[in-house]
Amino acid sequence: MLTLINTNRMQPPIAPLGLDYVAAAAVDAGIETRLIDLCLDGENAADNDPFDVDFLADSELVGLSLRNVDDCFWPSGTTFLGQFDGVIEAVRSRTDAPLVIGGVGFSIFSRDIFEKSGVDFAIHGDGERAVVDLIGQLRGKRRFDQVEGLIWRDGDRTVVNPPAWPERPVVSPRRDFVDNATYFRLGGQIGIETKRGCARNCAYCADPLAKGRCFRLRPPSDVADEVEALLPQGVDVLHTCDAEFNLPRQHAMAVCDELIARRLNRRVRWYAYLAITPFDDELAERMARAGCVGINFTSDSACENMLGAYGQSHDKEDIARAVRFCRKNDIAVMLDLLLGGPGETPESVKKTVDWIKRIDPDCAGAAMGIRLYPGTSIVDAVAAEAPLDENRGILRHYDGPVDLLQPTFYISPNLGKRPAELVRDLIDDDPRFFPPEDEQPRAASEDRGDHNYNDNTALADAIAGGARGAYWDILRRL
Repeated sequence: MLTLINTNRMQPPIAPLGLDYVAAAAVDAGIETRLIDLCLDGENAADNDPFDVDFLADSELVGLSLRNVDDCFWPSGTTFLGQFDGVIEAVRSRTDAPLVIGGVGFSIFSRDIFEKSGVDFAIHGDGERAVVDLIGQLRGKRRFDQVEGLIWRDGDRTVVNPPAWPERPVVSPRRDFVDNATYFRLGGQIGIETKRGCARNCAYCADPLAKGRCFRLRPPSDVADEVEALLPQGVDVLHTCDAEFNLPRQHAMAVCDELIARRLNRRVRWYAYLAITPFDDELAERMARAGCVGINFTSDSACENMLGAYGQSHDKEDIARAVRFCRKNDIAVMLDLLLGGPGETPESVKKTVDWIKRIDPDCAGAAMGIRLYPGTSIVDAVAAEAPLDENRGILRHYDGPVDLLQPTFYISPNLGKRPAELVRDLIDDDPRFFPPEDEQPRAASEDRGDHNYNDNTALADAIAGGARGAYWDILRRL
């Protein structure tokens, strides 16, 4: 028996896509599988004791998913690792079965979290094939070196196998294991993947660390099969979980064509993350025909120097064109900005804010505080300014030496002591912007202007009232 545990408790709830895929792979391999979902089990989650001894007694392997290490939001600096450790302790006290951890958040910090957690195994990368292979080795010769992506102990030595990044993701489109209908009712959207991995070189992004540095494409027919599998569950609003849906462009076009050919475009609405380039009128028109109603673009900045610092190849004119193509094709458009990186100044922020106002997207997120992830080039850029422990731009809510496993952020010291206030003054109450919060944000129960989705009461109330869609689209309509 394989027992899978969803440890993510963020609200509004996000369906555990990875566990849905892993469970399907295990069941297809003949492995009896069940789920403990801490996100939907509100009463037990509140007690932090949702585990029945009898329920775990016959487990031969218990898998725990860590989707988010923290909320990636500088003002709160909320880490979920303490909560995750509590779940591990609770499970360990109730079963002798080996524990394996995985998930996107885990994979960014895989070895560090594995060694601190004390679990038996961990999986860096895709879990579908790795979990099945691990159970096979536990039942057989225990050749753990042959399980792709596995992290394990050989005596006192930690062994890290090559990451599990198969060229083609081993993903079943069934989507029948997780209670997607309840997640849709409480969370307002359901995720799907058309690919994994990313070949871009954004200076700050951890996605290649977790999913690999090349695009690993799913057949468009499988994506459409997955959409069809969700429809009988009442799910008709989707969000692609790809790093950038339009890369590679021909794959995005093929996915759209498959949805159109099956007339799924008449039955679902969907949202996507996109890079600013490549994006043109043809792709915008095809996405709109396929049912796309909203795009969140990785814009970052409209200042040439800052775009270079972030590793972006687009310019401000490309951003303007993307907005125009969306407008022409009746697609709502969100521009995500990343303000405060190395070299940012009040002048560069002003250039960006003024340009965004001029090109008129539906909304723009003015996020401040760049989450620093080990292995990304922006950490090297920040360290080049000054050692991390001495750098005036480093922001954190914990004591001691800088530890990138904990929520650690950077805002350019050039922006002064109150950078969020500086940005809000430049925005000047423009309703198209989600303005940044100060270091101590208002409580979740208060009316917040930011777009941090964790425990966002206004967002949860809107979903309870029937709102559906990408969270930025729901919030901008409020």
